[in-house]
Amino acid sequence: IKENKRHMGDTKHFCPVSLKENFVLYPGLNDYAAKYREKFYYFSTFENRDKFLENPEEYVAHNEPLQAPPLRVCLLGAHGAGKTTCAQQIADKLGIFHIQFEEYLQQLILPKTKKKVGPYFDEESEEDDDEMLNLSQAPEDFPQTMTETEAEKSLQAVELTNEEEAIKANLQHNEELPPEVLNNIVLDWWRKEPFRSTGFILDGFPRTPDEAKYLADQGLCPDVVFYIQVEESDILNRLFPPRLQKWKERQYQKMEKKKKLKDLKAKIRV
Repeated sequence: IKENKRHMGDTKHFCPVSLKENFVLYPGLNDYAAKYREKFYYFSTFENRDKFLENPEEYVAHNEPLQAPPLRVCLLGAHGAGKTTCAQQIADKLGIFHIQFEEYLQQLILPKTKKKVGPYFDEESEEDDDEMLNLSQAPEDFPQTMTETEAEKSLQAVELTNEEEAIKANLQHNEELPPEVLNNIVLDWWRKEPFRSTGFILDGFPRTPDEAKYLADQGLCPDVVFYIQVEESDILNRLFPPRLQKWKERQYQKMEKKKKLKDLKAKIRV
């Protein structure tokens, strides 16, 4: 009964320090409460309560009500569940950003890898292409062409930074992204413009318990989390036909390359 009679502060049951500093509605706890000007405020941590008590005027409303943060949504589900399609429709309807997490990671390293990486993308060997290129040159150009190709591959092999290597390993082998890498990616969506004032729907993150714990540890609270549950048979029916068609096209391209390579070798022998 006493709780119901309390006059709540400007942020109600949300932590005013988290709202002010991180623009996040983080629920406060009864254990971390304080009274200021006959109003009760609740805080997410003991440290935030101390910050408030040191300078409460910085965290309360003055001439205008405090501005609430925009909508932040996390959309989860298995690969092929339709997350990206749903997320794009929601983003268009609400006027918020759509962030496809794995696609965002791909774009971070694409300038150096030159192609997307991971189990869902082709891992074709370029040996036949290199051999065809060499055979198509004049004989006196062979050593120079091979040297340039080897030098280019060597250069590409050492170009990735530690952060980019971690992203590549995550995309290829599902290795965990370390917190320092997530800090350089995820924090900006909550704390920097234009995401900070517009809001977003985050498609495909968090993907693991550790990534969910990372959000909690950083105080990054989505307003709502959706999980799309789809039958495995529906996912197979959706993904298998285009994958099969792509495999057939790739096999045809390989046969064509081998045929051209054979013709080039025969022409050189003559």
